[in-house]
Amino acid sequence: MPESIRTANERLRSRPRRGGFLGAVFTTSSIALCTPARAEANAIGHTVAALNRQDIATFTLLTGLLCFAVLATALLLRNRRNANRFEHGSRDDAAALQAEIDRFKQLLLSEPQVFVTWPATDEQPEILGDISSLLPEAFTSMSSSLSPERVLAFGSWLEPTLAQRIERAVTMLRAEGRGFVLTLVTPSGRPIEAEGRAVGGRAVLRLRDVSGIERELIELSVRHDKLNADVTSMRALLETLPAPVWTRDADGHLVFVNSAYARAVDAVDPADAVTRDLELLDTGARDDVNRARAAGETFAKRMPAIVAGERRIFDVVDTPTGAGSTGIAIDRTEAEFMRQELKRMIEAHRRVLDQLATGVAIFNADRKLIFYNTAFHSLFDLDSAMLDRTPTDTAVLETLRTARKLPEEQDFRLWKQQLYEAYRAVEPKEHMWHLPDGRALRVVTTPNPEGGVTYLYDDVTERLTMHRRYDALIKVQSETLDYLAEAVAVFGSDGRVRLHNPAFQRMWKLTPEAFNSHPHVEAVTAWAQALHDDNTVWRNLRAAVTAIDGREPIVARIERRDGITLDMATMPLPDGATLVTFQDITDTVNVERALVERNEALVAADGIKIEFVHHVSYELRSPLTNIIGFANLLGDPAFGPLNKKQLEYLGYITTSTNALLAIINNILDLATIDAGAMSLNLSDVDIRASMEAAAEGVLDRLVKGRIRLEIQTAPGIGNLRADERRLRQILFNLLSNAVGFSPDDATVTLTAVRREDAVVFSVTDEGPGISPEAKDKVFDWFETDSQGSQHRGTGLGLSLVRSFVELHGGTVSIDSIVGHGTTVTCVFPTSQNAKQPPKQIDHQGAKRSAA
Repeated sequence: MPESIRTANERLRSRPRRGGFLGAVFTTSSIALCTPARAEANAIGHTVAALNRQDIATFTLLTGLLCFAVLATALLLRNRRNANRFEHGSRDDAAALQAEIDRFKQLLLSEPQVFVTWPATDEQPEILGDISSLLPEAFTSMSSSLSPERVLAFGSWLEPTLAQRIERAVTMLRAEGRGFVLTLVTPSGRPIEAEGRAVGGRAVLRLRDVSGIERELIELSVRHDKLNADVTSMRALLETLPAPVWTRDADGHLVFVNSAYARAVDAVDPADAVTRDLELLDTGARDDVNRARAAGETFAKRMPAIVAGERRIFDVVDTPTGAGSTGIAIDRTEAEFMRQELKRMIEAHRRVLDQLATGVAIFNADRKLIFYNTAFHSLFDLDSAMLDRTPTDTAVLETLRTARKLPEEQDFRLWKQQLYEAYRAVEPKEHMWHLPDGRALRVVTTPNPEGGVTYLYDDVTERLTMHRRYDALIKVQSETLDYLAEAVAVFGSDGRVRLHNPAFQRMWKLTPEAFNSHPHVEAVTAWAQALHDDNTVWRNLRAAVTAIDGREPIVARIERRDGITLDMATMPLPDGATLVTFQDITDTVNVERALVERNEALVAADGIKIEFVHHVSYELRSPLTNIIGFANLLGDPAFGPLNKKQLEYLGYITTSTNALLAIINNILDLATIDAGAMSLNLSDVDIRASMEAAAEGVLDRLVKGRIRLEIQTAPGIGNLRADERRLRQILFNLLSNAVGFSPDDATVTLTAVRREDAVVFSVTDEGPGISPEAKDKVFDWFETDSQGSQHRGTGLGLSLVRSFVELHGGTVSIDSIVGHGTTVTCVFPTSQNAKQPPKQIDHQGAKRSAA
């Protein structure tokens, strides 16, 4: 032993060291394994003690290796024994599971059913079961080589509706795991139960044939579902009906009503109507319905009922059922109304037809006369009693033939058959009857939609006579055109000359041969350009003649090269033709030009006159103001006393200057209005006060002429929206004018009346009046006429009155009779219609501003 250990130590020394950890492990293992053998340990311990340190390490290593090998061998033997035992157990379990699977498969296949499974990660289904036993009628005609997947083609063995239903259910099962149970019926009536579930991550579909009690239950369920669907559909249909519908039990109480019934009885909803047992019909009508129900008969009658406060007419039908009765009320109010309206319309049409001058006779499908109007009776002078007996068409024709009131025909039978073709025709047909008495009738046969024929007899004797006269008139007109001085040409719708007179040839210097071929308007205008080359005129003429739409008359003036002036005019004619006329107005134009030049000269002279008056008025106002001012200074005692004669002369100066200033102010006011620069200072004016203020201005003249002034107004006439200063000026001028023309001891009346939309002022005098010829001139500037009185005025008063009233938006009128006085009326609207013209600056305005 020591020798071997020594040899081992030498070997260990000769090897390089790889680490102390592995040696320690083995040493520790060997010590742990050798601990039970205490005696041997002691011996070894003595031996180890005798050995050196290197020999101990070698021995420890060898011992650890030996113990590890023994331990590994033991573990290997133990694992092999356990594996053999597990293998034998697994084989037994697999055999038992296979037997269990075979047993379950036999149980599943014991019934006619098919299982289809889809793994979560695979689109290919697994089908288990005999498809031919489940659906024999669906697969008997198929080839045996068809795969079982054909069962998933649901449309091949189910109706389209059921096939779509199960396809949607299978899609939801595979996509969301949503289970379902459906009852399917094949076209042959075989019930199939389809159940889908998600099991263990798989989608499973089971198709099972149900038979026996289950089949009967399925069939009952199918019939129940169908009946439920029918009842639901019927209820939905009844709910949408506008007619009230109800169902009663054996005791006559309501068990169902639709929405129309609920609305008719003012119920909240159908349930409320049933709960409250609200009745649609009155007591008498319900008694009639109950008697018919008790007798087992169907009640049907038209009767009234009150719905929403209105009386309506219903066709009520109530029929007994096994559990009570059901009924419906159809609203016939509108139909009854329409029937009455139709009856009235027919009567109205009959009355209208009786007023027609055209004879009307209506025959029904049996060719019997059912209507004739007064014109038909008068046209043929037939016996009314015979016509009222509804004679046949043949009888009426025979009666007319006997009275010689039908055309004389060589073959009357053939003529009558041709007339009777109207009973089989579709379109109306027109006939012309020439009667032996010289009358001509236009007969139109119109087939009626409900059968029969309507005859329209129109006496066209006068019309044919008018046609003949018209033709004669056309000839006369043609002859007349030939002798007209105006050039006339008629162009047809194709643009060619259809008619012309000799004046047209002479005016444009054309030969008669040029019109033989009915030249086109293009050629005619080309010939006329030799005398007038304005292309615009001829282009417009060609457009007026050849236009299809927008044919409007045109007017043009032509000045030819030879100095002749023509007026051209076109007029579209109803038949599409165009009338073109040329009139020589050379002399008229020359006279017109002379008149225009003279009128322009007169207008210029009048303008110069007005401008001169305006200028002079402004130029006179400044020195006149100075004269008035100095005259007032002379009359002031502060500047020294004046003798009586001087005061008298000073009074004359003041009176004359004031009168002249008033005239100048009037002229300036008119000039301002004429320039459009006058503006009104509107305010609420007391009407009565304004009238009295105006009367004070003529008080001295009233006293001088012993004239009485009457002011007539309502006590509460109120105010007027106007310019107070201008209103007083208007009334003063009217009173001044009336007093001036009134004789001594006369009466002048000033009246104010308020209307709904205006205030009317009127001044009436007892003067000589105004002649009708002078009424139109009294408002002109400087127009005056004493009418035999001593009144002398400037002729500006009434001009100012009209201008100021029109500025207020009103009107002025004069009512006068020669020898019976004059009444001037001014109407002021109460609405804000006063004109405010903008201020204008012109040369006259500049002169006025400078003045």
